[in-house]
Amino acid sequence: MRQRLRRAARRAASNPVLRQSVRSIRPRADWLGAAGVVAFFILPEIVGFLWGRQIAQWAHSHALQSANSVARADYWLLEKFFEDGGSWLNLTIGMLLLAWIVWERNHRFQSNRRSDQCTES
Repeated sequence: MRQRLRRAARRAASNPVLRQSVRSIRPRADWLGAAGVVAFFILPEIVGFLWGRQIAQWAHSHALQSANSVARADYWLLEKFFEDGGSWLNLTIGMLLLAWIVWERNHRFQSNRRSDQCTES
């Protein structure tokens, strides 16, 4: 079983389509990339953990009062989104993306530092 998983991991790592997909979803390694990860992955989950029940109750009461079917559907979606609070999976994905940004930024900084040292000698 382990060898089968290792073979699958090697095939996935050498797959050019998968590599291109990973490159395309990678956040930029600057403050805008970090702000995007925080704004779209981490902050909504924290809001869900802290105020999810209140938001779901508010959306439910507005869905019952709304005469417009589109607004009622929007309130229903908002209620479903926040009824269970935050998502640990999305929060973990956000943290991993932030770690990836920090690692890539440090890696790029170290490689630039090495190339500067080589040019000085």
